[in-house]
Amino acid sequence: MAETNDDKYPRPLVAVDVAAFTVLDADLKVLLIQRGLPPRALALPGGFVRCGDVARDQGEDLEQAARRELLDETRLPLPQQGTGALPLVQVGVFGAPDRDPRARVIAVAYLAVVPPELAAFVRAGSDAAAVAWYRVAELREVPLAFDHAEIARCALDRLRRDVDVTPLARALVPAAFSVAELRAAVDAVRGRAADPGNFRRRFRHLLDDGVVRPAPGRRVTGRRQAAVFAFADEPIGR
Repeated sequence: MAETNDDKYPRPLVAVDVAAFTVLDADLKVLLIQRGLPPRALALPGGFVRCGDVARDQGEDLEQAARRELLDETRLPLPQQGTGALPLVQVGVFGAPDRDPRARVIAVAYLAVVPPELAAFVRAGSDAAAVAWYRVAELREVPLAFDHAEIARCALDRLRRDVDVTPLARALVPAAFSVAELRAAVDAVRGRAADPGNFRRRFRHLLDDGVVRPAPGRRVTGRRQAAVFAFADEPIGR
């Protein structure tokens, strides 16, 4: 292998950015931070990938970096895969030469789906001055740093395309949920109401295939009580 020369082969910086979504009160929301460092603007959680001496320590994995940054800036834990991990899906690489005014930065973007019962626990940390959930419906009116508006759009497109995929759907509802709650969450993601009959037929297929199962208890809504369900490999006490 030929030797590299730092002047001849400059190394760009590598970052990870996370578009995290949740459904609260049947409304799809995205997590944004107020940057505490220049440029001081709203942005997706994220930061630079850590690496050491390249010859001996090449640093952290990309997904590991994404989970670390999300925890550092929002206090929102996304456990590593294999330990009850929440969904984290790579949605693209963004490398326009002028995307970051500070330096040449290439960003790897991820989609995260946060269960509603965890969404209330976000707190600003690291270099984030503040953190909050913003309505996706109003995202076009919110100026974001860098190219984060484009990243958020790509992540949203991916979420809407794959919302029926089990890990993503599971993270949109409580551990025990009613059919109406699941339908409301899926409708919130897609931005439109599904046909009730078609949705119930799809849900029946999930039951028949063993993807979901009846769960103990009932959901009280007004004067009515609704049966609740759980995903087959999901502990009820999540």
